Amino acid sequence: MASGARPAPLLAFRDGRLATEERQIPEETAIALVYDGVTQAVMMATPADLEDFALGFTLTEGIIAGAGEIREIAVRPEADGIALCVTLSARRAFDHARRRRLLTGPTGCGLCGVDSLAAAVRPLCRVADGLTVDPGEIIAALAALGPAQTLNHRTRAVHGAGFWVPGQGLAALREDVGRHNALDKLVGALSRAGIAGAAGVVLLTSRVSVEMVQKTVLLGAPILVAVSAPTSLAVATAERAGLTLVAVARDTEFEVFTHPRRITAPDGTAPDQVP
Repeated sequence: MASGARPAPLLAFRDGRLATEERQIPEETAIALVYDGVTQAVMMATPADLEDFALGFTLTEGIIAGAGEIREIAVRPEADGIALCVTLSARRAFDHARRRRLLTGPTGCGLCGVDSLAAAVRPLCRVADGLTVDPGEIIAALAALGPAQTLNHRTRAVHGAGFWVPGQGLAALREDVGRHNALDKLVGALSRAGIAGAAGVVLLTSRVSVEMVQKTVLLGAPILVAVSAPTSLAVATAERAGLTLVAVARDTEFEVFTHPRRITAPDGTAPDQVP
């Protein structure tokens, strides 16, 4: 399978002169998610960690409730891209086929497998309490994220999604040209490793849209930290789901938008709500 990057020759203007050079650029290809022989979605993604991607996408789309409901994931290169062929368990295959039949006919406008506006902002279960972190741990997590992004070091063009476990460090990291794909890959990697989302903090190198909040909540992680700002719908969704949303997190500063009780101050206290 592809390494995620490839060399590209180029002509560069530096120090007042033109010169031929070479740069590593990220690979991007069409990835089809195929369930029991039927294509569910086609995503443009980095062709690396594809088993993680297939499992994570299947979990965050609600097609399965756990990894045990997948019998097999096969990665099949094709002429125009790559097919991720997922074989579901007999019961889950029946439920998924029924869902597909119900979706047949409605007009869609860009959201995979979604047949209504209500489905696009589907209700979420609230994440569990219990985990707290102090500002030093958030800063340490951010500091660990950059050095672990090996593909981004080569290309300077991909997003990263990491999982930080307090007291242990960075448990997993996945990268992709698409921020949603990177998070799906992370969800899949954690599931395959048997790491519970409730044990740590999701880290993102991107902005926070509502889908990123939804995927984090479905993972069960109680805290989401991102380097860029959230959208208004992301904040509202995080508030309803009980998720602590930390954003604009850079160097030694960050902003907490929802449920700050999980972020303890240096004196050990934690605010109940955002002012």
